[in-house]
Amino acid sequence: MAELIQGKVFRYGRDINTDYILPGRYLMLSTAQELGPHCFEDYDPNFLKTVQPGDVIVGEENFGGGSSREHAPVALKVNGVACIIAKSFARIFYRNAINIGLPVLEVPEAVGDFQAGDGIEVSLQQGTIKNLRSGRSFRIKPYPPEILEIISAGGLMNLIKQKQAVSAAVR
Repeated sequence: MAELIQGKVFRYGRDINTDYILPGRYLMLSTAQELGPHCFEDYDPNFLKTVQPGDVIVGEENFGGGSSREHAPVALKVNGVACIIAKSFARIFYRNAINIGLPVLEVPEAVGDFQAGDGIEVSLQQGTIKNLRSGRSFRIKPYPPEILEIISAGGLMNLIKQKQAVSAAVR
C-alpha cells in the first residue's frame, strides 16, 4: 500500500450501484483483466479514457449498492482507482472492497468539497485527505490494524497466502 495516494477525483452522485460500475452482462467474466475494460461502460463512457493509477472516486450516499458481486470493486481497482470516498457505502460493497485491498472511506464532511478533476492526496497512515484545489484537509477515522494489514497486503487472499508462506517457512 502506498504511503500517500495521489491522483485526481472522479465525482459521482448518490446510489452508484454495482450495475453502474460493472454491467451485469459481464458477470460471467472472472479475471480482473477481463472485467477492467467494462468498468462504468454504460454509466460513464469517459471513465476508462481518463482514469489513471492513483485516482480516487468521491461519491455521495449508498455507493456500491445493488447486487453483492465482488466484480465491481475488482473492476475499479484493476483500472487504477486507489481509494473511494463517500458519505456512505452499501455494506457488502464496503467489505468486498476491503477484501480485495481497495480502501473505502466514509467521510461525509469531505465529499461536498470535491469536484471532478480536483487533485487529491489520501494518507491512510496519517488519517488525512487533502483537496489540492481548495487546500482543505479532512481527518479520517483510522482503520483498525487488522484492516490496514489486509489493505497493505493487497487483499485478504494475498494476506492469507503471505501468512501461509511464513508459517511454512517456520516449519
